[in-house]
Amino acid sequence: MDENLKLTCLHDRHVALGAKMSPFAGYDMPIQYAGITQEHMAVRTKVGIFDVSHMGEIFISGPGAEAFINHIFTNDISLGKPGQALYGMMLYPDGGTVDDLIIYREFAPDHFLAVVNASNIDKDYEWMVRNSEGFDVKIDNQSEKWGQVAVQGPEAEKALVEILGLECAKSVGFYEYAEASWNGARLLVSRTGYTGEDGFELYTDVAGTQDIWDKLTRAGVEPCGLGCRDTLRFEAGLPLYGHELSAEISPVMAGLSMFCKLDKEEFIGKEALAAQKAEGVARKLVGIALEDRAIPRAEYPVELEDGTQVGVVTTGYHSISLDRSLCFALVESKYAALGTKLFVRIRKKVFGGEVVKKRFYQTNYKK
Repeated sequence: MDENLKLTCLHDRHVALGAKMSPFAGYDMPIQYAGITQEHMAVRTKVGIFDVSHMGEIFISGPGAEAFINHIFTNDISLGKPGQALYGMMLYPDGGTVDDLIIYREFAPDHFLAVVNASNIDKDYEWMVRNSEGFDVKIDNQSEKWGQVAVQGPEAEKALVEILGLECAKSVGFYEYAEASWNGARLLVSRTGYTGEDGFELYTDVAGTQDIWDKLTRAGVEPCGLGCRDTLRFEAGLPLYGHELSAEISPVMAGLSMFCKLDKEEFIGKEALAAQKAEGVARKLVGIALEDRAIPRAEYPVELEDGTQVGVVTTGYHSISLDRSLCFALVESKYAALGTKLFVRIRKKVFGGEVVKKRFYQTNYKK
């Protein structure tokens, strides 16, 4: 193992369970335990648990906190009530994406929690600090102090109530959280997720995270790695930073304009997004369903029938839930309409497909 890799507070548990480990976002993370297919289907049909302690927790507080967040965040935090969360992005002035993140409005006045991608923690924190001038705000990166697990699947609520005794889970709506405690430490019970299924994120201190993981896995909740986390979010049409969003890929290009409130007075990148909406963008993110079982991978070329390249795959799999070869691709906008015939070059062969909606799999969970 690379000695420069960071370890989450659950690393010893992953090793003990025989997980296949691999570097991800600077951490040594579990890719799979029993196998990606088994773990994927456990989340689709029952319940699974993920270690997401590598994610970042940045707390923002002070009289100017709401105004500051609205300055750096595409969504409108003033619309969120205490106990609610909003998804959105931080942008560069040209509309490129710094990161996508979730911001919670806490129950304490003028207190917020920003949950950011593991690979972007330092960059995001520096971006926030750099853009905080003129705002009466405190920005506190507490990522090293918090652990986090995701409990996902149709039986997630049942697991939290029956195994952990967290009755508050019953009353938490989608993109809401409840305040609780675990062994005397603060515990946040948030009904969010990255799988398309019902599910929760549990935030608490290191010792509490370890205890929660142990109780759930010993009770039979399937431990799941980052392998199936990616196949699940992909089927549900959810983006991954660095693939479907990046400094070169704006929310408009990615089809995420609904999380960008252009009616707000201002936010960094607003003018660029408004221009993209008005004038159109050169490239758009689409879903492509292939006619063959070949697996499209990131960076594979997307072509027309005559071999002209018009795009590139950003994520691709043979879908576990749907038994179809599917991908996201960033293509020239004139080829982004549903039903457009496109081809993906996989090594020396070309496979036909057509543009489809990016949400490939629709769950039964009603948000």
